[in-house]
Amino acid sequence: MVLVSMPISVPQREEEILAFWKERGIFQKSLQKDSPKGEYVFYDGPPFATGLPHYGHIVASLMKDIIPRFFTMRGYHVDRRWGWDCHGLPIENIIEQEEGFHSKKDIEAFGVDRFNEACRSKVLLYRKEWRRTIERLGRWVDMDNDYKTMDRDYMESIWWVFQELWKRGLIYEDYKSMHICPRCETTLSQSEVAEGYRTITDQSVVAKFAVKPGQKCGGFETDDQTYILAWTTTPWTLPGNVALAVGGDIEYAVIRFHDDQSALYILAKDRIQEMIGDRPYDAVSAISGSDMEGISYIPLFDYFTGRKGSEWDNAWKVYAADFVSLEEGTGIVHIAPAFGEEDFQLAKEKKLPLLKTVHPDGRFSEDVADFAGCEVKPKRDPSETDGRIVAFLEEKGSVFAVIPYEHSYPHCWRCETPLLNYATSSWFVAVTRIKDTLLKTAEYIHWVPAHIKEGRFGKWLEGAKDWAISRQRFWGSVLPIWRCGGSEGKEGCGEIAVIGSVEELEEKSGTRVDDLHKHVVDAVTFPCPSCGGVMRRIPDVLDCWFESGSMPYAQVHYPFEQKEKFEQSFPAQFIAEGVDQTRAWFYYLHVLAGALRQSPAFQNVIVNGIVLAEDGRKMSKRLKNYPEPDALFEQYGADAVRYYLASSPVMRAEDLRFSEREVAEVFRKVVALLFNTVSFYEVAGCGSASCSLSVDHVLDRWIAARLSQTIREVTRAYEQYDINRATRPLRTFVADLSTWYVRRSRKRMRQEGGEGEHACGTFRFVLREFAKIAAPVIPFTAEHVYQTVKGSEEWAESVHLEPWPDAIEGIDEDAIITRMEEVRRAVELALAQRAAARIPVRQPLAQMRVVNAPEEWEEALTHLIAEEVNVKHVSIEAGAGEMEVVLDTEITPELRREGLKREIVRNINALRKKAGMTIHDQIVVAVEAADNEVQDAVSYFNSQICEDVIAVKVSICGERPDGEWDYEGDMKAGEGSVRIYIKKENG
Repeated sequence: MVLVSMPISVPQREEEILAFWKERGIFQKSLQKDSPKGEYVFYDGPPFATGLPHYGHIVASLMKDIIPRFFTMRGYHVDRRWGWDCHGLPIENIIEQEEGFHSKKDIEAFGVDRFNEACRSKVLLYRKEWRRTIERLGRWVDMDNDYKTMDRDYMESIWWVFQELWKRGLIYEDYKSMHICPRCETTLSQSEVAEGYRTITDQSVVAKFAVKPGQKCGGFETDDQTYILAWTTTPWTLPGNVALAVGGDIEYAVIRFHDDQSALYILAKDRIQEMIGDRPYDAVSAISGSDMEGISYIPLFDYFTGRKGSEWDNAWKVYAADFVSLEEGTGIVHIAPAFGEEDFQLAKEKKLPLLKTVHPDGRFSEDVADFAGCEVKPKRDPSETDGRIVAFLEEKGSVFAVIPYEHSYPHCWRCETPLLNYATSSWFVAVTRIKDTLLKTAEYIHWVPAHIKEGRFGKWLEGAKDWAISRQRFWGSVLPIWRCGGSEGKEGCGEIAVIGSVEELEEKSGTRVDDLHKHVVDAVTFPCPSCGGVMRRIPDVLDCWFESGSMPYAQVHYPFEQKEKFEQSFPAQFIAEGVDQTRAWFYYLHVLAGALRQSPAFQNVIVNGIVLAEDGRKMSKRLKNYPEPDALFEQYGADAVRYYLASSPVMRAEDLRFSEREVAEVFRKVVALLFNTVSFYEVAGCGSASCSLSVDHVLDRWIAARLSQTIREVTRAYEQYDINRATRPLRTFVADLSTWYVRRSRKRMRQEGGEGEHACGTFRFVLREFAKIAAPVIPFTAEHVYQTVKGSEEWAESVHLEPWPDAIEGIDEDAIITRMEEVRRAVELALAQRAAARIPVRQPLAQMRVVNAPEEWEEALTHLIAEEVNVKHVSIEAGAGEMEVVLDTEITPELRREGLKREIVRNINALRKKAGMTIHDQIVVAVEAADNEVQDAVSYFNSQICEDVIAVKVSICGERPDGEWDYEGDMKAGEGSVRIYIKKENG
């Protein structure tokens, strides 16, 4: 851990504030207070509770806390209801691992009912840990009234959504080429596939397809040793080959190698150099792709050559296709319709056979006799079977070249198994039919960062395909589709019924239905109204993203409950999640809202990036390359972590290398500095002053202007959902307040009467208003500040129940702030000259000149400069050039004596602090010094020293004074040693 010195236990104070919020029900009161601006709707994407919360969850929770806190203070009512994602492969995989299952067959043998109930038991495994972390983070969210995607009400609303899409003609069943996970034995959606790409090296092969002799191909006739060269990165698909594709307009060459005159090879002319390198050859003939169309070749594998039928008459021929390019390979594509989308479409167009040589579990079928039962893409070694296929073909002389090929390949986003492109049946949402609506409604969404709108989200939306929503799994919301399957040996008529509610199913079946999961509803049947057969539910469950996209409706059980309220409050004003959700939750929310309501589902969205370890790698418990969130909360408090993340690029969809040292820096420069500032407020006795702003003094006017400026900046940024720009000004203001305003106002605040009252009243007012604008991002520290300055005043019970402050009217912010910046620049230049001359600031100097000041400054400003630089006189010379400072560095005996006085005062005050004395403790001081200059300084400035250190008496002596002293210490001054003794007046 990075250790820092803390004025008090900030984490302990945060725990006390948590208890205060809970005891007083402050969150509930924030929901119950007047909301003159009405409802502000926020959708919270639910997490899984099958693992502990990590920094990605903390970042998302932080966004979901900050924005609702702001809009609550702005006068809105913002419901914040927690949800749990309960269904899908993450839960199923836990049970499979616990039970040692390796396939769907294991689950079916175990029993779907037992399996699903086991899944139900694991859904909320870490619920308590989640609650503890979320509460300690300071996030306000209703976790008692949570929704769960496995609840009957939630699932019933999903049925309604599905039925509405069906009524609109947006649901259909089709046979398409899609990605499947052979281990999970289910299809995946476009977005799920996009999540799992990783770089691998496969064995690509250039295969030799022997052309049947005697075929005319342009001006060339094939012989018995003519070969077409086709390249593939998936050798396992070669047993399923039924055709070759060429580009109709591409120029191909027939070549013969100098070292092998017996064979002829056909490939694209522009790919020869890439494919054969420097091997000498002769070009025998030039042909076009259209010349090649229709010629027949001998398949590499003879498993299917005896098949009969029209589609088999079309097999093992060359066809022209638009998708063939010259970017890679030989310019000739091997076609296996069961394992590629373009292959599948070409097969439909040319009426080619669909060879399913692989089962959905990823193993070769019995038809592929030499490899039956082999996994085509085993997880342990994805290229193992490809190697066996290549070796087999090499023995037959059917391999021209084997080339290692590094490429991006999709893997299952949950179990990390390599996916297969596989032709199978599925149910789809016809996204392409409503794409124009989706593109139009997307224009109304405000994104942070803005580039996501036209970039990651916009481009994904433009390329959207129909959504495969059926999954061949168990634990999830089911497709509410019943189909007639006939009865007693009689074939069914195939009629379909799509059920939209529990009541509808109960009416049709005469069966009470309390649970909508697969193992329950699969047993519910009813008569077919057309033929009297039995209507049975099709076995698939829904894609979990269909559940997530239905969240706005399902979380409130729409339309069965809260119908009017929901319709008045849709779409949501705000959502937030990680950048990966642009192609997932954000997208599916948008699709379903466009389909159901021709509207976007949300108006404003913040997208966060990924939190990485400090070394740039993924955070790993195994590697222990990051600090646990709970440990940081215990060390620095939650607010330091909150501010660090909120002010970082992760709030703008950029990756963040998490640094504990930067958290420690935030703690020092924001949280601890604020705590110290509030501590001085208490010590200075400002609590008795009225909370009112005074602008008579130049410092009060300036801090009022800075406060007003900060309120404007923060407000504007929150209204634009820019958490970075709303957070960063707070740090600058805290620095200005502490290191300039408070430090320069200390003496004024200690004065009795008007000047002290004005300074303290302004200080109190500024702290209160600042606490309000800091409340969304650092809620604990803001509460601490507010409660400290509140005192016994009849203010709101909590800063989080206060209205958001307005900027201060009647102050010329720009002019005041600009003038003070000029003054501080002059101070900076003067202090730099002191440092260069090695003259400490405690040593007074006679004078300084500010040359080329923008204009003459009022006396109060020159007085500030004199105090800060520690000079007796400041002269201002206005001018148009660059500002310069001329410092008189001559030290007279009188100035030297005054410098010694300041050094003595500093050391006495340091001893007071070490002794644990407060500003209210009056002391007695003795200074033991042999140096005449020190003795002279103590004598000459005795009354000032007494005033500065709050001492009744300061005496000078040449040896240790008599009596008992509370504390003593040495200081360096003059020629000899100096020792200081202090004790309380009554001690």
